[in-house]
Amino acid sequence: MGTCPALWLFSQPAQADAGGHASTAFWVLAGLSVLQGVMILLLQKSRVKYKRAQNSLEQAKASLQARIEERTDSLRTSNNQLTDALARHEIAEELLRETQDYLHSIINSMPSVLIGVSRQGHITLWNAAAERLIGISSNKALGQPIDDIYPEIAITTDTIEMAIDSQVPQTLENIQQGTGSNCRYSDITVYPLMAEELGGAVIRIDDVTLRVRVETMMIQNEKMLSLGELAAGMAHEINNPLAAILNNVQNISRRLDPNLPMNQEQAAAHGISLDEARRYWELREIPKFLQHIREAGERSARIVSNMLEFSRNQYRDHAPTHIPELLDNSLELAIHSMQLDTGEDTELPNIVKLYAQDLPPITCSAVEIQQVILNLLRNAFQAFQQQEYGPPLNPTITLNAFEENDWFCIEVTDNGPGIQESVRRHIFEPFFTTKEVGEGTGLGLSVSYFIITEHHGGTIGVESTPGLGSSFKIRLPGTPSH
Repeated sequence: MGTCPALWLFSQPAQADAGGHASTAFWVLAGLSVLQGVMILLLQKSRVKYKRAQNSLEQAKASLQARIEERTDSLRTSNNQLTDALARHEIAEELLRETQDYLHSIINSMPSVLIGVSRQGHITLWNAAAERLIGISSNKALGQPIDDIYPEIAITTDTIEMAIDSQVPQTLENIQQGTGSNCRYSDITVYPLMAEELGGAVIRIDDVTLRVRVETMMIQNEKMLSLGELAAGMAHEINNPLAAILNNVQNISRRLDPNLPMNQEQAAAHGISLDEARRYWELREIPKFLQHIREAGERSARIVSNMLEFSRNQYRDHAPTHIPELLDNSLELAIHSMQLDTGEDTELPNIVKLYAQDLPPITCSAVEIQQVILNLLRNAFQAFQQQEYGPPLNPTITLNAFEENDWFCIEVTDNGPGIQESVRRHIFEPFFTTKEVGEGTGLGLSVSYFIITEHHGGTIGVESTPGLGSSFKIRLPGTPSH
């Protein structure tokens, strides 16, 4: 039925009991019906409210869901952007590391020493060449004052400040460090950094030892060429008076000869007894004096002749040469050269000649072989002047020439101070010398090695014992011994 139970109940006529009153059951049922109707109304109202609440909740849920999705999309976008930014940052860091590694590789691959310094002289850069030169790692050098790490450097803080303030590089050339064979030369330049706010500089050190030695060698060669021309000119000039002296000595000896008819005629014309005159001459040792004059003149003539031959480059073609004679000529030149350097009163070493008999001539460049022998003899003479040469003071040089199978051998031996092993290993290297600066170029033995090995197909070596002496042995291709 469509009518509410409570209304239906009140619309029915009440049934009276026997006393004329409505029955109790009727009213109980009526109350229950009313209560049921109220509950139904309340339930319907509750359902409506629930529905409305459910609808509101669903709307809120939908709104929240939309907001969550919107926020999630926003967070996802931000996260993607952050991920891209991090990726770009990592790429930038990787590129920066690669660039730094590349720059460090370039800096460390350079042969020049590169030292970055602040205005106060504190080290900011220390490349591999600096580590090799100074023997200090970059970890220890960075941040330290350059004067403490590299006190030998010829750069002061004033020079660094001048380069930075003026923005002009400051250069020092041919700075010498060490002496003798350890002598090195460097060019040092201080370059100011282009970014003035950094306020620093870079010190570049280049080893120019080879350049300085080549320049010295060129100057020395020019001097030698000039001396060679001067020696040749002097030799020609000296030859004329020497020839006159020798001719006059010969004429005097002839005019003192009692067996010549002309001398007899002149003596008889003046009433002079040649026998008495000869006894007087011999008593006064005049023939001995004349012999000394002749020997000195002939020795001087040989020295001049050797000088002329040594200065003539056009005679360097290979030709048959008698080595013992060449050794004697070289020895005379060496002794004369030593006396010019140290004085006539210098005590000469003992000379021992051990030439094998009947040595055949060998084909060689006599002038070049003589140059080699002179170098060896000069070194031997100078060895006796060294402080290391101590007792027993019996300086001796031995010249030996002999055949050994298919080789012709020349030995120059001395009992001087000898050569240390550390020096002997480098003795034939160009520019290697133990002499002070200005006393030698370090080319004598290297040139000798080149002459023997390249020009003559031979060998040259040295054996030495410190304190006992040295022996140089030259082997030249020769006639097989029989």
